[in-house]
Amino acid sequence: MSSNLIRGTFILTIGTFISKFLGLFYVIPFYKIIGGEEAAALYSYGYVPYTIFISIATAGVPLAVSKYIAKYNAIEEYAVGRKLFKSGLLLMTLTGFSAFLIMYIFSPFFAELSIPDSEQVYTVEQVTTVIRAVSFALIIVPFMSLMRGFFQGHQSMGPSAVSTVVEQIARIAFLLTGAYIVIHLMGGSVVTAISVATFAAFIGAIFGLLVLFWYFFKRKKQLDELVKKDKGQTDVSLFGMYSEIVLYAIPFVFVGIAIPLYQLIDQVTFSRAMSEIGLADQAVVAAFGVLNFSTQKLVIIPVSLATAFAMTLVPMITSSFVKGDQHTVKRQLDQTFEVLLFLTIPAAIGIALLAEPLYTVFYAHSELGTDVLRVYAPVAILFALFSVTAAIMQGINEQRFTILSLLTGILVKLSLNIPLIKMFETEGAVYATALGFVSSITINLFVIRYFAGYSLRSIGKKISLIVLFNVVMSIVVFGLYSLLSLVLSPASLWPSFLTIIICAATGAIVYFALSSKSGLLDTLFGTRLDGIKRKLRLKKA
Repeated sequence: MSSNLIRGTFILTIGTFISKFLGLFYVIPFYKIIGGEEAAALYSYGYVPYTIFISIATAGVPLAVSKYIAKYNAIEEYAVGRKLFKSGLLLMTLTGFSAFLIMYIFSPFFAELSIPDSEQVYTVEQVTTVIRAVSFALIIVPFMSLMRGFFQGHQSMGPSAVSTVVEQIARIAFLLTGAYIVIHLMGGSVVTAISVATFAAFIGAIFGLLVLFWYFFKRKKQLDELVKKDKGQTDVSLFGMYSEIVLYAIPFVFVGIAIPLYQLIDQVTFSRAMSEIGLADQAVVAAFGVLNFSTQKLVIIPVSLATAFAMTLVPMITSSFVKGDQHTVKRQLDQTFEVLLFLTIPAAIGIALLAEPLYTVFYAHSELGTDVLRVYAPVAILFALFSVTAAIMQGINEQRFTILSLLTGILVKLSLNIPLIKMFETEGAVYATALGFVSSITINLFVIRYFAGYSLRSIGKKISLIVLFNVVMSIVVFGLYSLLSLVLSPASLWPSFLTIIICAATGAIVYFALSSKSGLLDTLFGTRLDGIKRKLRLKKA
Protein backbone atom coordinates (compact mmCIF):
# COMPACT_ATOMS: atom_id res chain seq x y z
CA MET A 1 0.00 0.00 0.00
CA SER A 2 1.33 3.42 -0.88
CA SER A 3 2.73 5.56 1.90
CA ASN A 4 0.43 8.36 0.70
CA LEU A 5 -2.64 6.31 1.58
CA ILE A 6 -1.32 5.48 5.06
CA ARG A 7 -0.16 9.06 5.61
CA GLY A 8 -3.36 10.61 4.27
CA THR A 9 -5.51 8.23 6.26
CA PHE A 10 -3.43 8.87 9.39
CA ILE A 11 -3.81 12.65 9.04
CA LEU A 12 -7.54 12.46 8.44
CA THR A 13 -7.95 9.82 11.13
CA ILE A 14 -6.22 12.06 13.69
CA GLY A 15 -8.28 15.06 12.62
CA THR A 16 -11.53 13.12 12.52
CA PHE A 17 -10.76 11.33 15.79
CA ILE A 18 -10.00 14.60 17.59
CA SER A 19 -13.20 16.06 16.20
CA LYS A 20 -15.24 13.01 17.25
CA PHE A 21 -13.42 12.91 20.60
CA LEU A 22 -14.43 16.50 21.27
CA GLY A 23 -17.90 15.75 19.95
CA LEU A 24 -18.15 12.90 22.42
CA PHE A 25 -16.76 14.53 25.53
CA TYR A 26 -18.64 17.81 25.24
CA VAL A 27 -21.84 15.86 25.92
CA ILE A 28 -20.73 15.33 29.54
CA PRO A 29 -21.05 19.02 30.53
CA PHE A 30 -23.79 19.61 27.94
CA TYR A 31 -25.90 16.80 29.38
CA LYS A 32 -25.52 18.32 32.85
CA ILE A 33 -26.40 21.81 31.59
CA ILE A 34 -29.57 20.88 29.67
CA GLY A 35 -30.74 18.36 32.25
CA GLY A 36 -31.22 14.87 30.88
CA GLU A 37 -32.46 12.59 28.15
CA GLU A 38 -35.65 14.50 27.30
CA ALA A 39 -33.67 17.63 26.40
CA ALA A 40 -31.23 15.45 24.47
CA ALA A 41 -34.18 14.17 22.43
CA LEU A 42 -35.11 17.76 21.54
CA TYR A 43 -31.54 18.31 20.34
CA SER A 44 -31.86 15.23 18.12
CA TYR A 45 -35.18 16.42 16.70
CA GLY A 46 -33.36 19.41 15.25
CA TYR A 47 -30.06 17.82 14.28
CA VAL A 48 -31.31 14.79 12.34
CA PRO A 49 -33.12 16.86 9.64
CA TYR A 50 -30.13 19.21 9.51
CA THR A 51 -27.72 16.33 8.89
CA ILE A 52 -29.83 15.14 5.98
CA PHE A 53 -30.09 18.63 4.51
CA ILE A 54 -26.39 19.32 4.86
CA SER A 55 -25.57 16.09 3.05
CA ILE A 56 -27.90 17.02 0.21
CA ALA A 57 -26.73 20.64 0.10
CA THR A 58 -23.09 19.67 -0.19
CA ALA A 59 -24.07 17.03 -2.79
CA GLY A 60 -21.25 14.81 -1.66
CA VAL A 61 -18.87 17.61 -2.59
CA PRO A 62 -15.65 16.69 -0.70
CA LEU A 63 -15.45 13.15 -2.05
CA ALA A 64 -16.93 13.91 -5.48
CA VAL A 65 -14.63 16.87 -6.08
CA SER A 66 -11.60 15.01 -4.72
CA LYS A 67 -12.32 12.12 -7.07
CA TYR A 68 -12.78 14.45 -10.06
CA ILE A 69 -9.60 16.44 -9.40
CA ALA A 70 -7.57 13.29 -8.68
CA LYS A 71 -8.73 11.83 -12.00
CA TYR A 72 -7.51 14.78 -14.06
CA ASN A 73 -4.40 15.37 -11.96
CA ALA A 74 -3.42 11.75 -12.72
CA ILE A 75 -3.23 12.66 -16.43
CA GLU A 76 -1.62 16.06 -15.69
CA GLU A 77 -4.67 18.13 -16.65
CA TYR A 78 -4.42 20.41 -13.62
CA ALA A 79 -6.36 23.32 -15.14
CA VAL A 80 -9.56 21.26 -15.21
CA GLY A 81 -9.57 20.96 -11.42
CA ARG A 82 -8.91 24.69 -10.98
CA LYS A 83 -11.78 25.50 -13.34
CA LEU A 84 -14.08 23.31 -11.27
CA PHE A 85 -12.93 24.97 -8.07
CA LYS A 86 -13.59 28.53 -9.26
CA SER A 87 -17.04 27.86 -10.67
CA GLY A 88 -17.96 25.55 -7.80
CA LEU A 89 -17.52 28.23 -5.14
CA LEU A 90 -20.39 30.25 -6.59
CA LEU A 91 -22.54 27.17 -7.12
CA MET A 92 -22.05 25.96 -3.56
CA THR A 93 -22.94 29.38 -2.19
CA LEU A 94 -26.23 29.29 -4.09
CA THR A 95 -26.88 25.67 -3.13
CA GLY A 96 -26.25 26.35 0.54
CA PHE A 97 -28.48 29.41 0.68
CA SER A 98 -31.28 27.56 -1.13
CA ALA A 99 -31.04 24.63 1.30
CA PHE A 100 -31.17 27.08 4.22
CA LEU A 101 -34.36 28.70 2.92
CA ILE A 102 -36.06 25.35 2.32
CA MET A 103 -35.19 23.99 5.75
CA TYR A 104 -36.13 27.24 7.49
CA ILE A 105 -39.49 27.61 5.72
CA PHE A 106 -40.53 23.96 6.02
CA SER A 107 -39.29 23.43 9.58
CA PRO A 108 -42.88 23.20 10.96
CA PHE A 109 -43.47 20.26 8.62
CA PHE A 110 -40.34 18.46 9.85
CA ALA A 111 -41.33 19.18 13.43
CA GLU A 112 -44.76 17.59 12.91
CA LEU A 113 -43.10 14.48 11.49
CA SER A 114 -41.00 14.17 14.65
CA ILE A 115 -43.79 14.68 17.21
CA PRO A 116 -47.14 13.86 15.61
CA ASP A 117 -49.04 13.61 18.89
CA SER A 118 -50.19 16.63 20.89
CA GLU A 119 -49.41 14.81 24.13
CA GLN A 120 -45.66 14.79 23.57
CA VAL A 121 -43.33 16.55 26.00
CA TYR A 122 -42.33 19.20 23.43
CA THR A 123 -44.65 21.10 21.10
CA VAL A 124 -44.35 21.44 17.33
CA GLU A 125 -43.51 25.13 17.78
CA GLN A 126 -40.62 24.35 20.11
CA VAL A 127 -39.14 21.75 17.77
CA THR A 128 -39.60 24.20 14.87
CA THR A 129 -37.52 26.78 16.75
CA VAL A 130 -34.67 24.32 17.22
CA ILE A 131 -34.71 23.22 13.56
CA ARG A 132 -34.63 26.85 12.37
CA ALA A 133 -31.70 27.65 14.64
CA VAL A 134 -29.51 24.92 13.14
CA SER A 135 -30.53 25.67 9.53
CA PHE A 136 -28.23 28.74 9.33
CA ALA A 137 -25.18 26.49 9.10
CA LEU A 138 -26.38 25.38 5.66
CA ILE A 139 -25.30 28.76 4.27
CA ILE A 140 -21.61 28.14 5.04
CA VAL A 141 -20.98 24.39 5.03
CA PRO A 142 -21.38 23.68 1.26
CA PHE A 143 -18.81 26.37 0.42
CA MET A 144 -16.46 24.90 3.00
CA SER A 145 -17.01 21.36 1.68
CA LEU A 146 -15.90 22.35 -1.83
CA MET A 147 -12.62 23.71 -0.48
CA ARG A 148 -12.00 20.51 1.48
CA GLY A 149 -12.63 18.44 -1.63
CA PHE A 150 -10.22 20.60 -3.61
CA PHE A 151 -7.37 19.94 -1.17
CA GLN A 152 -8.18 16.22 -0.90
CA GLY A 153 -8.13 15.92 -4.70
CA HIS A 154 -4.53 17.10 -4.54
CA GLN A 155 -3.96 14.37 -1.91
CA SER A 156 -3.43 17.02 0.76
CA MET A 157 -5.41 15.93 3.80
CA GLY A 158 -4.00 18.36 6.35
CA PRO A 159 -6.30 21.33 5.56
CA SER A 160 -9.43 19.17 5.90
CA ALA A 161 -8.20 17.67 9.17
CA VAL A 162 -7.23 20.98 10.76
CA SER A 163 -10.37 22.81 9.63
CA THR A 164 -12.53 19.97 10.98
CA VAL A 165 -10.90 20.22 14.40
CA VAL A 166 -11.10 24.03 14.53
CA GLU A 167 -14.72 23.91 13.41
CA GLN A 168 -15.55 21.46 16.19
CA ILE A 169 -13.71 23.43 18.87
CA ALA A 170 -15.49 26.66 17.92
CA ARG A 171 -18.86 24.91 17.76
CA ILE A 172 -18.48 23.25 21.16
CA ALA A 173 -17.16 26.40 22.86
CA PHE A 174 -20.14 28.42 21.63
CA LEU A 175 -22.57 25.56 22.38
CA LEU A 176 -21.52 25.04 26.00
CA THR A 177 -21.08 28.73 26.78
CA GLY A 178 -24.35 29.70 25.16
CA ALA A 179 -26.40 26.93 26.78
CA TYR A 180 -24.92 27.67 30.21
CA ILE A 181 -25.59 31.41 29.94
CA VAL A 182 -29.18 30.86 28.80
CA ILE A 183 -30.13 28.41 31.56
CA HIS A 184 -27.95 29.30 34.54
CA LEU A 185 -27.33 33.04 34.14
CA MET A 186 -30.40 34.28 32.26
CA GLY A 187 -32.88 31.74 33.64
CA GLY A 188 -34.04 30.87 30.13
CA SER A 189 -35.83 27.76 28.94
CA VAL A 190 -34.36 24.48 27.76
CA VAL A 191 -35.80 25.15 24.30
CA THR A 192 -33.86 28.42 24.04
CA ALA A 193 -30.68 26.73 25.27
CA ILE A 194 -31.04 23.92 22.73
CA SER A 195 -31.64 26.47 19.97
CA VAL A 196 -28.42 28.25 20.91
CA ALA A 197 -26.63 24.89 20.98
CA THR A 198 -27.80 23.99 17.47
CA PHE A 199 -26.98 27.49 16.14
CA ALA A 200 -23.41 26.74 17.20
CA ALA A 201 -23.06 24.70 13.98
CA PHE A 202 -23.10 28.00 12.06
CA ILE A 203 -20.40 29.51 14.29
CA GLY A 204 -18.19 26.44 13.92
CA ALA A 205 -18.56 26.47 10.13
CA ILE A 206 -17.33 30.07 9.95
CA PHE A 207 -14.14 29.19 11.84
CA GLY A 208 -13.57 26.05 9.76
CA LEU A 209 -13.91 28.09 6.56
CA LEU A 210 -11.40 30.68 7.77
CA VAL A 211 -8.83 27.89 8.29
CA LEU A 212 -9.33 26.66 4.73
CA PHE A 213 -8.91 30.18 3.35
CA TRP A 214 -5.62 30.45 5.22
CA TYR A 215 -4.35 27.19 3.74
CA PHE A 216 -5.43 28.15 0.22
CA PHE A 217 -3.63 31.49 0.20
CA LYS A 218 -0.59 29.92 1.84
CA ARG A 219 -0.34 27.27 -0.91
CA LYS A 220 -1.66 29.30 -3.84
CA LYS A 221 1.80 29.75 -5.38
CA GLN A 222 2.44 25.99 -5.30
CA LEU A 223 -1.01 25.26 -6.77
CA ASP A 224 -0.42 27.83 -9.52
CA GLU A 225 2.81 26.07 -10.43
CA LEU A 226 0.87 22.87 -11.06
CA VAL A 227 -1.47 24.70 -13.43
CA LYS A 228 1.56 25.91 -15.40
CA LYS A 229 2.53 22.25 -15.95
CA ASP A 230 -0.91 21.49 -17.41
CA LYS A 231 -0.78 19.51 -20.67
CA GLY A 232 -3.75 21.43 -22.03
CA GLN A 233 -5.02 18.50 -24.05
CA THR A 234 -8.41 18.25 -22.33
CA ASP A 235 -11.06 20.95 -22.60
CA VAL A 236 -14.03 20.19 -20.38
CA SER A 237 -17.09 22.44 -20.58
CA LEU A 238 -18.83 23.55 -17.42
CA PHE A 239 -21.86 21.50 -18.41
CA GLY A 240 -19.74 18.39 -18.96
CA MET A 241 -17.84 19.07 -15.74
CA TYR A 242 -20.93 19.34 -13.56
CA SER A 243 -22.63 16.44 -15.29
CA GLU A 244 -19.70 14.28 -14.25
CA ILE A 245 -19.66 15.77 -10.75
CA VAL A 246 -23.39 15.08 -10.32
CA LEU A 247 -22.87 11.46 -11.37
CA TYR A 248 -20.11 11.19 -8.76
CA ALA A 249 -22.00 13.15 -6.12
CA ILE A 250 -25.40 11.45 -6.05
CA PRO A 251 -24.03 8.19 -4.59
CA PHE A 252 -21.93 10.20 -2.11
CA VAL A 253 -25.09 11.97 -0.97
CA PHE A 254 -26.74 8.64 -0.27
CA VAL A 255 -23.70 7.43 1.66
CA GLY A 256 -23.56 10.67 3.64
CA ILE A 257 -27.21 10.50 4.65
CA ALA A 258 -27.26 6.77 5.39
CA ILE A 259 -27.04 7.01 9.18
CA PRO A 260 -29.22 10.16 9.39
CA LEU A 261 -31.88 8.43 7.25
CA TYR A 262 -31.92 5.51 9.67
CA GLN A 263 -32.22 8.01 12.53
CA LEU A 264 -35.04 9.80 10.70
CA ILE A 265 -36.93 6.52 10.37
CA ASP A 266 -36.56 6.07 14.14
CA GLN A 267 -37.64 9.67 14.69
CA VAL A 268 -40.82 9.19 12.66
CA THR A 269 -41.77 5.68 13.82
CA PHE A 270 -40.38 5.32 17.34
CA SER A 271 -43.09 7.22 19.23
CA ARG A 272 -45.88 5.50 17.32
CA ALA A 273 -44.49 2.02 17.90
CA MET A 274 -43.79 2.63 21.59
CA SER A 275 -47.22 4.16 22.23
CA GLU A 276 -48.86 1.12 20.66
CA ILE A 277 -47.33 -1.08 23.37
CA GLY A 278 -48.60 1.23 26.09
CA LEU A 279 -45.52 3.23 27.15
CA ALA A 280 -46.02 6.77 28.48
CA ASP A 281 -45.02 9.77 26.39
CA GLN A 282 -42.37 10.98 28.80
CA ALA A 283 -40.74 7.54 28.85
CA VAL A 284 -40.84 7.47 25.03
CA VAL A 285 -39.05 10.82 24.72
CA ALA A 286 -36.39 9.74 27.22
CA ALA A 287 -35.87 6.44 25.37
CA PHE A 288 -35.59 8.28 22.05
CA GLY A 289 -32.93 10.53 23.58
CA VAL A 290 -30.98 7.42 24.61
CA LEU A 291 -31.28 5.90 21.13
CA ASN A 292 -30.63 8.87 18.85
CA PHE A 293 -28.36 11.03 21.00
CA SER A 294 -26.71 9.45 24.04
CA THR A 295 -25.69 6.01 22.75
CA GLN A 296 -25.24 7.17 19.14
CA LYS A 297 -22.58 9.67 20.25
CA LEU A 298 -20.55 6.84 21.80
CA VAL A 299 -21.06 4.31 19.02
CA ILE A 300 -20.04 6.67 16.23
CA ILE A 301 -16.47 7.08 17.56
CA PRO A 302 -15.01 3.92 15.96
CA VAL A 303 -16.61 4.98 12.68
CA SER A 304 -14.27 8.00 12.48
CA LEU A 305 -11.57 5.69 11.12
CA ALA A 306 -13.87 4.55 8.31
CA THR A 307 -14.70 8.16 7.49
CA ALA A 308 -11.01 8.98 7.18
CA PHE A 309 -10.38 5.91 5.06
CA ALA A 310 -13.25 6.80 2.73
CA MET A 311 -12.02 10.37 2.23
CA THR A 312 -8.47 9.18 1.50
CA LEU A 313 -9.38 6.06 -0.43
CA VAL A 314 -11.55 7.53 -3.17
CA PRO A 315 -9.02 9.84 -4.87
CA MET A 316 -6.21 7.27 -4.54
CA ILE A 317 -8.15 4.29 -5.86
CA THR A 318 -9.52 6.52 -8.62
CA SER A 319 -5.97 7.50 -9.61
CA SER A 320 -4.78 3.86 -9.63
CA PHE A 321 -7.91 2.71 -11.46
CA VAL A 322 -7.59 5.39 -14.17
CA LYS A 323 -3.97 4.36 -14.70
CA GLY A 324 -5.05 0.71 -15.02
CA ASP A 325 -2.85 -0.36 -12.10
CA GLN A 326 -4.95 -3.25 -10.79
CA HIS A 327 -2.14 -4.59 -8.60
CA THR A 328 -1.98 -1.31 -6.68
CA VAL A 329 -5.77 -1.21 -6.36
CA LYS A 330 -5.82 -4.71 -4.85
CA ARG A 331 -3.00 -3.86 -2.45
CA GLN A 332 -4.83 -0.71 -1.34
CA LEU A 333 -8.03 -2.66 -0.74
CA ASP A 334 -6.23 -5.40 1.19
CA GLN A 335 -4.65 -3.08 3.69
CA THR A 336 -7.71 -0.85 3.92
CA PHE A 337 -9.89 -3.73 5.12
CA GLU A 338 -7.14 -5.14 7.34
CA VAL A 339 -6.42 -1.88 9.16
CA LEU A 340 -10.11 -0.97 9.35
CA LEU A 341 -11.11 -4.26 10.98
CA PHE A 342 -7.97 -4.34 13.15
CA LEU A 343 -8.92 -1.04 14.79
CA THR A 344 -12.72 -0.95 14.56
CA ILE A 345 -13.58 -4.39 15.96
CA PRO A 346 -11.77 -4.02 19.33
CA ALA A 347 -13.14 -0.49 19.75
CA ALA A 348 -16.71 -1.69 19.23
CA ILE A 349 -16.24 -4.72 21.48
CA GLY A 350 -14.67 -2.55 24.17
CA ILE A 351 -17.66 -0.20 24.16
CA ALA A 352 -20.03 -3.17 24.46
CA LEU A 353 -18.10 -4.77 27.35
CA LEU A 354 -17.81 -1.49 29.28
CA ALA A 355 -21.24 -0.16 28.36
CA GLU A 356 -22.41 0.39 31.95
CA PRO A 357 -19.43 2.40 33.28
CA LEU A 358 -19.14 4.27 29.96
CA TYR A 359 -22.74 5.43 30.10
CA THR A 360 -22.34 6.37 33.76
CA VAL A 361 -19.25 8.49 33.07
CA PHE A 362 -20.66 10.32 30.05
CA TYR A 363 -24.24 10.76 31.21
CA ALA A 364 -25.60 9.12 34.35
CA HIS A 365 -26.19 5.58 35.47
CA SER A 366 -29.04 4.15 33.44
CA GLU A 367 -30.16 0.59 32.94
CA LEU A 368 -31.84 1.50 29.66
CA GLY A 369 -28.80 3.41 28.43
CA THR A 370 -26.51 0.51 29.31
CA ASP A 371 -28.68 -2.08 27.57
CA VAL A 372 -29.06 -0.03 24.39
CA LEU A 373 -25.36 0.86 24.25
CA ARG A 374 -24.32 -2.77 24.70
CA VAL A 375 -26.48 -3.81 21.76
CA TYR A 376 -25.66 -0.75 19.64
CA ALA A 377 -21.85 -0.89 19.96
CA PRO A 378 -21.19 -3.76 17.49
CA VAL A 379 -23.24 -1.89 14.86
CA ALA A 380 -20.30 0.52 14.62
CA ILE A 381 -18.45 -2.20 12.67
CA LEU A 382 -21.30 -2.25 10.15
CA PHE A 383 -21.29 1.55 9.87
CA ALA A 384 -17.56 1.45 9.12
CA LEU A 385 -17.79 -1.36 6.57
CA PHE A 386 -20.64 0.36 4.74
CA SER A 387 -18.71 3.64 4.48
CA VAL A 388 -15.56 1.97 3.18
CA THR A 389 -17.23 -0.44 0.75
CA ALA A 390 -19.29 2.44 -0.65
CA ALA A 391 -16.11 4.49 -1.09
CA ILE A 392 -14.45 1.58 -2.91
CA MET A 393 -17.34 1.42 -5.35
CA GLN A 394 -16.84 5.12 -6.07
CA GLY A 395 -13.17 4.50 -6.76
CA ILE A 396 -13.87 1.74 -9.30
CA ASN A 397 -16.64 3.76 -11.00
CA GLU A 398 -19.51 1.51 -9.92
CA GLN A 399 -21.16 4.14 -7.75
CA ARG A 400 -24.59 3.49 -9.23
CA PHE A 401 -24.87 0.38 -7.07
CA THR A 402 -24.38 2.46 -3.91
CA ILE A 403 -27.90 3.81 -4.32
CA LEU A 404 -29.29 0.29 -4.78
CA SER A 405 -27.54 -1.04 -1.69
CA LEU A 406 -28.59 1.87 0.52
CA LEU A 407 -32.22 1.78 -0.63
CA THR A 408 -32.29 -1.95 0.05
CA GLY A 409 -31.02 -1.33 3.58
CA ILE A 410 -33.52 1.47 4.12
CA LEU A 411 -36.35 -0.81 2.95
CA VAL A 412 -35.24 -3.48 5.43
CA LYS A 413 -35.12 -0.87 8.21
CA LEU A 414 -38.57 0.49 7.32
CA SER A 415 -40.09 -2.99 7.13
CA LEU A 416 -38.69 -4.24 10.43
CA ASN A 417 -38.43 -1.15 12.62
CA ILE A 418 -41.97 -1.02 14.06
CA PRO A 419 -42.33 -4.81 14.52
CA LEU A 420 -38.95 -5.07 16.24
CA ILE A 421 -39.60 -2.04 18.46
CA LYS A 422 -42.87 -3.64 19.54
CA MET A 423 -41.01 -6.87 20.33
CA PHE A 424 -37.82 -5.48 21.93
CA GLU A 425 -38.71 -1.81 22.65
CA THR A 426 -35.74 0.57 22.17
CA GLU A 427 -33.30 -2.22 21.33
CA GLY A 428 -35.58 -3.28 18.47
CA ALA A 429 -34.68 -0.10 16.57
CA VAL A 430 -31.00 -1.06 16.86
CA TYR A 431 -31.67 -4.57 15.54
CA ALA A 432 -33.51 -3.12 12.53
CA THR A 433 -30.59 -0.77 11.84
CA ALA A 434 -28.10 -3.65 12.00
CA LEU A 435 -30.12 -5.79 9.59
CA GLY A 436 -30.46 -2.89 7.18
CA PHE A 437 -26.72 -2.25 7.08
CA VAL A 438 -25.94 -5.96 6.72
CA SER A 439 -28.12 -5.99 3.60
CA SER A 440 -26.33 -2.96 2.14
CA ILE A 441 -22.84 -4.28 2.90
CA THR A 442 -23.64 -7.66 1.33
CA ILE A 443 -24.63 -5.96 -1.93
CA ASN A 444 -21.53 -3.72 -1.84
CA LEU A 445 -19.16 -6.66 -1.37
CA PHE A 446 -20.83 -8.57 -4.20
CA VAL A 447 -20.41 -5.57 -6.53
CA ILE A 448 -16.76 -5.13 -5.57
CA ARG A 449 -16.08 -8.80 -6.18
CA TYR A 450 -17.88 -8.84 -9.53
CA PHE A 451 -16.43 -5.64 -11.04
CA ALA A 452 -13.02 -5.44 -9.35
CA GLY A 453 -12.36 -9.15 -8.97
CA TYR A 454 -11.68 -8.59 -5.27
CA SER A 455 -12.77 -10.80 -2.38
CA LEU A 456 -12.17 -10.66 1.36
CA ARG A 457 -11.01 -14.28 1.11
CA SER A 458 -7.62 -12.93 0.02
CA ILE A 459 -7.13 -11.59 3.57
CA GLY A 460 -9.09 -14.35 5.31
CA LYS A 461 -6.13 -15.50 7.42
CA LYS A 462 -5.51 -12.01 8.79
CA ILE A 463 -9.21 -11.49 9.50
CA SER A 464 -9.23 -14.80 11.40
CA LEU A 465 -6.27 -13.63 13.50
CA ILE A 466 -8.00 -10.33 14.24
CA VAL A 467 -11.15 -12.17 15.36
CA LEU A 468 -9.15 -14.61 17.49
CA PHE A 469 -7.19 -11.84 19.21
CA ASN A 470 -10.43 -9.99 19.92
CA VAL A 471 -11.93 -13.09 21.50
CA VAL A 472 -8.89 -13.46 23.80
CA MET A 473 -8.93 -9.74 24.60
CA SER A 474 -12.67 -9.88 25.37
CA ILE A 475 -12.26 -12.80 27.78
CA VAL A 476 -9.48 -10.98 29.66
CA VAL A 477 -11.38 -7.69 29.84
CA PHE A 478 -14.66 -9.33 30.84
CA GLY A 479 -12.93 -11.27 33.62
CA LEU A 480 -11.12 -8.18 34.88
CA TYR A 481 -14.31 -6.09 34.70
CA SER A 482 -16.23 -8.73 36.69
CA LEU A 483 -13.61 -8.62 39.44
CA LEU A 484 -13.42 -4.82 39.51
CA SER A 485 -17.22 -4.58 39.72
CA LEU A 486 -17.02 -6.26 43.13
CA VAL A 487 -15.14 -3.28 44.54
CA LEU A 488 -15.81 -0.43 42.06
CA SER A 489 -19.49 0.37 41.53
CA PRO A 490 -20.41 1.02 37.86
CA ALA A 491 -23.26 3.18 39.13
CA SER A 492 -20.85 5.85 40.44
CA LEU A 493 -18.85 8.33 38.34
CA TRP A 494 -15.25 8.00 39.55
CA PRO A 495 -15.28 4.23 40.18
CA SER A 496 -16.68 3.83 36.66
CA PHE A 497 -13.96 6.07 35.24
CA LEU A 498 -11.25 4.07 37.02
CA THR A 499 -12.78 0.81 35.77
CA ILE A 500 -12.74 2.07 32.17
CA ILE A 501 -9.09 3.15 32.38
CA ILE A 502 -7.91 -0.16 33.87
CA CYS A 503 -9.94 -2.40 31.56
CA ALA A 504 -9.23 -0.40 28.39
CA ALA A 505 -5.49 -0.28 29.09
CA THR A 506 -5.37 -4.00 29.85
CA GLY A 507 -7.37 -4.86 26.74
CA ALA A 508 -5.16 -2.68 24.53
CA ILE A 509 -1.96 -4.23 25.90
CA VAL A 510 -3.25 -7.78 25.40
CA TYR A 511 -4.46 -7.05 21.87
CA PHE A 512 -1.28 -5.17 20.94
CA ALA A 513 0.97 -7.90 22.39
CA LEU A 514 -0.82 -10.73 20.57
CA SER A 515 -0.74 -8.79 17.30
CA SER A 516 2.95 -8.03 17.72
CA LYS A 517 3.99 -11.57 18.59
CA SER A 518 2.07 -12.99 15.64
CA GLY A 519 3.64 -10.52 13.20
CA LEU A 520 0.27 -8.99 12.33
CA LEU A 521 1.37 -5.52 13.41
CA ASP A 522 4.43 -5.62 11.17
CA THR A 523 2.30 -6.77 8.25
CA LEU A 524 -0.20 -3.96 8.65
CA PHE A 525 1.99 -1.05 9.67
CA GLY A 526 5.56 -2.04 8.80
CA THR A 527 8.17 -0.16 10.81
CA ARG A 528 5.83 2.67 11.78
CA LEU A 529 5.12 1.22 15.25
CA ASP A 530 8.66 0.12 16.15
CA GLY A 531 9.12 3.02 18.55
CA ILE A 532 5.98 2.14 20.50
CA LYS A 533 6.87 -1.54 20.60
CA ARG A 534 10.35 -0.76 21.93
CA LYS A 535 8.85 1.32 24.73
CA LEU A 536 6.56 -1.56 25.63
CA ARG A 537 9.51 -3.99 25.33
CA LEU A 538 7.70 -5.96 22.67
CA LYS A 539 10.59 -5.47 20.26
CA LYS A 540 14.25 -5.27 21.08
CA ALA A 541 15.95 -1.98 20.32
